[in-house]
Amino acid sequence: MAIDQQAPTGAERRSRLRQYQVTLLERMQAAKAGTGNSGRELGVLLGGQRCLLDLTQVGEIVPYQAVTAVPLAQDWYRGLANIRGNLVGVVDLARYMGETGSVPAADSRLVTFAGHLGFNCAILAGRVLGLRNLDEMEQQAPDSRLPVWGSQQFLDRDAQVWTRLDLAELVREARFLQIGL
Repeated sequence: MAIDQQAPTGAERRSRLRQYQVTLLERMQAAKAGTGNSGRELGVLLGGQRCLLDLTQVGEIVPYQAVTAVPLAQDWYRGLANIRGNLVGVVDLARYMGETGSVPAADSRLVTFAGHLGFNCAILAGRVLGLRNLDEMEQQAPDSRLPVWGSQQFLDRDAQVWTRLDLAELVREARFLQIGL
């Protein structure tokens, strides 16, 4: 007996996406309040690299939108985006880290920095990979060749390497603060 399954309609996909976003927002707020499970991180794809972001350092996640280029800026500084009426600097962190830059696509997202970091900025993520639990990963020895904000690495059950990024440390890095050529 075969069951005929139809692809979800546009309204069903939007409803599922909305529910996913609400659930993710609730988890992020719980993490900020200290009521969520510890060790939960937001997984994102930056270029071809899997990265983890501390939920307390993330503001919001919005679909990629038009970014206005800024003249005489570093190649990793994509420009400015209007997110809910606020001008936000958009950084291609993959390119900043020396990797191939992220190419904006339908799955791309802008991940804003939390307000308490005092830095009106967003990272261009090729994809949001959902929440990851650090307790289920094996921490690797820190790589002294990497900057302090990106030196923690973890190995998941599928032997994939994840780099944990500390946005609070990143915004203190002099090079990150100099977007001009």
